[in-house]
Amino acid sequence: MLSGLSFSTIALLMVAAVMLDLWWGEVRRWHPLVGFGNLAMALERRLNREGPLRFARGVLAWMLAVLPLTALATLLVWALALPAAQAAAHTLMLYFALGLRSLRDHNLPIADALARHDLHDARRLTSCIVSRDTTSASEIELTKASAESLLENGNDAVFGTLFWFMLAGGPGAVLFRMANTLDAMWGYRTPRLRQFGCAAARIDDALNYLPARLTALSYVLLAPGLQGKRRAWQCWRAQAPAWDSPNAGPVMSSGAGALGVQLGGAAIYHGEVEHRPTLGEGPQATGADINRAWRLVARTTALWLGVACAAAALMEVTHA
Repeated sequence: MLSGLSFSTIALLMVAAVMLDLWWGEVRRWHPLVGFGNLAMALERRLNREGPLRFARGVLAWMLAVLPLTALATLLVWALALPAAQAAAHTLMLYFALGLRSLRDHNLPIADALARHDLHDARRLTSCIVSRDTTSASEIELTKASAESLLENGNDAVFGTLFWFMLAGGPGAVLFRMANTLDAMWGYRTPRLRQFGCAAARIDDALNYLPARLTALSYVLLAPGLQGKRRAWQCWRAQAPAWDSPNAGPVMSSGAGALGVQLGGAAIYHGEVEHRPTLGEGPQATGADINRAWRLVARTTALWLGVACAAAALMEVTHA
């Protein structure tokens, strides 16, 4: 392992960090990712200028945002002499990078508002988690926005983070989440960000390539029944290539197939209607499907932790 940790230690620290995230949730004040977001906004304002060097400035901004903080996280782990202190540092880094409880806390209230037929509150809550326009969104459109966010961010905020933690410990999780955050902030194809954010988008695509496909496979495995698994697999293979994002396509198509509902379709971004391909198969999603999407993400988390612990136990037995 690049982290220098044994696999059994990695598995235990993964469980500990997920439990901390579910127990405490996000830090209310001074969250490191919030501070990083503020740094990213400052760099974008300073370096994103018109001209032939706009792409190069985007590369420089990415390096200035990510590399020093990754190096600092790595040095912090190396500087701690006691193994217990190192383990605590790795666990806290993973905890700060995870967003499992945040997904639950931001999305389940949308399902509750839709169950009360309170579209005004559902639109307000949904606007906090997606960049699309929700001012006149219907229940189906709000459900799609929330379910798609759960499925995609299950990969970005949970499974991709766990994947890079397994490879490179706490600094790996920090690196991945910073790269993912920059893609979320700079990776839009707007006139201002198209060239500047291109590097951030491509780097995130590379870091997310394997995690996204492992997430899609997990959604297939956890689909109900053999028919559900076959449907999720077929949706992944048939629909993902049509999606703009090489990683969101497999994740959301397999997830929609596992849920047995239709997602995707038209949505309003930055004042313009974007005609996106259909994802999944079955009836249109409704508010209750948000809860089902959350349960799929939660069960996938349990699957990943279970596999990690089982693999660690097997390695301990075979090396005993």
